[in-house]
Amino acid sequence: MIGSGPGNASGEGSDEPPCVDCAEESALPHLEFDRERPLLAVLAGIQFTHIVDFMIMMPLGPQFMQLFGIGPAQFSLLVSSYTLSAGVVGLVSALFIDRFDRRHALLAMYSGFIAATLACGLAPSYVWLLLARAAAGAFGGLLGASIFAIVGDVIPELRRGAAMGTVMSAFSLAAVAGVPIGLVLANAYGWRAPFLLLSAVSLVVFLFAVRHVPRLSHQVRHAQGRSAIAQLAEVIGRRNHLRAFALVATLTLGAFSVIPFISPYMVSNVGLTLDELPLIYLAGGMMTLFTARLIGRLADRHGKRRVFVLTALLSLVPILLVTHLPVVPLGVAITVTTLFMVLVSGRFVPAMAMITASVEPRLRGSFMSVHASVQQFGSAVATLGAGLIIGRAADGALTHYGAVGLVAAAATLAAVPIARALRSAARAVPVASSVPGP
Repeated sequence: MIGSGPGNASGEGSDEPPCVDCAEESALPHLEFDRERPLLAVLAGIQFTHIVDFMIMMPLGPQFMQLFGIGPAQFSLLVSSYTLSAGVVGLVSALFIDRFDRRHALLAMYSGFIAATLACGLAPSYVWLLLARAAAGAFGGLLGASIFAIVGDVIPELRRGAAMGTVMSAFSLAAVAGVPIGLVLANAYGWRAPFLLLSAVSLVVFLFAVRHVPRLSHQVRHAQGRSAIAQLAEVIGRRNHLRAFALVATLTLGAFSVIPFISPYMVSNVGLTLDELPLIYLAGGMMTLFTARLIGRLADRHGKRRVFVLTALLSLVPILLVTHLPVVPLGVAITVTTLFMVLVSGRFVPAMAMITASVEPRLRGSFMSVHASVQQFGSAVATLGAGLIIGRAADGALTHYGAVGLVAAAATLAAVPIARALRSAARAVPVASSVPGP
């Protein structure tokens, strides 16, 4: 059960010696409370736009295959080009990302993302669209790493769980609003419409980002005079960092081995119709809009590690239920899948707060870039592995999905001791005054 007392600022119960850079962590430009909300709103807006950009491709598959005359393999390349590009660029960016002001890096990458999204909407052929998707993935993948690095820098540890919940609620909003609106536009005006509208919305968010994202260059002075290889070696050479990467890898395996096959399983095995299928994502997305922030606040109050362990263990129930569900009424299917989305996505909220606290500020940009790459590659491996396990019966039903559920449950259990071993890089993070924008 969740304890009644608040967790300490460093991630409760740490027996690790204080880090040598605690004074640096204490001097970070944390924002005053009244400036946190507009910044978090902007960061959530950036997160929302690049998540919609990624998610909108999958339901547009029939249009692309008909228009360009491509098969499933070519369409899968169109989708995977985003994550593969994001993973590769994330590793490369870890060599130099901490050499730039976080504000400038975020705005530059978001500019590239907007241009790449616009290029998707204007692409004249399959090859040009493939290249545009790879570019969008390169910039979009880096955006996520920069967003979490900024949250780790400017939000004090005692409120960082709620802040992570706010930013990560963009995933739910993308599922509830972004994708359905994009599909309506695509059906009414063609496949280009969602990308053109998204690039326009992103431009508006960019203008707000210029106003509300503060300058953050505290890490630059540490990176100066050091080789990029030495910077990356320090990021991947620390045992605590490896624990953080292992944590996100196991959580990703425990989620993305199951998620891509929920829709076909619900139709082929549970008996839902294609018209009923969107209700699952609508209900789950709407619920997680509220629960992500609630779990974040609980993590701040009762301790990130404690809330993570409880949420991870509770998520075992819907993981096994979803992957073993027989033919059931629509209401039962919605209840089970909503519980799955709430708990499986909810465990990432305290996990991300712990992960961002596990690295010193001077390495956070490079660390989060590697972290993003681990997550992207982990997602690809999980999906590919599940695809090798799952089969199809003569009547079209999926087989061995239950075995995938057992693998996901095992990965979730493996994440618990890793999270217990993960340590915060600083003992305490007092609130300091903010650094003004431009």
